[in-house]
Amino acid sequence: MLPRWHILFGVLFAGSIWFFAPEINLVYLGLVFGASFLIDFDHYIMGVKRTGKFSLGECFEYNVEAREKGRKEKAKGIFRKGDFHLFHTIEAHILMGALGLLWSGFFYIFIGMVFHSLLDLMSLLYAGGMYRREYFFFNWIRRKM
Repeated sequence: MLPRWHILFGVLFAGSIWFFAPEINLVYLGLVFGASFLIDFDHYIMGVKRTGKFSLGECFEYNVEAREKGRKEKAKGIFRKGDFHLFHTIEAHILMGALGLLWSGFFYIFIGMVFHSLLDLMSLLYAGGMYRREYFFFNWIRRKM
């Protein structure tokens, strides 16, 4: 899913939380909103690693091209994993949830991350791309060894 959609749905999600629970601190709502799209920072990191350039535009273009390459491979019957995105793993979510026990702000970041991941899952299911993502950090490590 493109960042603009995560931002739009993040605004709607944070707004709906505020509508149903207006007593929530606006800083916490900001954390939910921010986490709902900033989790994609790992896409930027991968873009920098692959292109060698720090330009946000170059990294965005790399990710668009990688997605299109995956679609073409799938059409040819090639089902290859895409780039690894650390912040999208179950372990990153669990870590954020656990840190939420220490500071409630992390809990709101966790909520935004889970919302983002649910949007990604729906998008991947719709596009038939579930096989492209690694959901577990330790599976990725095991395959690298």
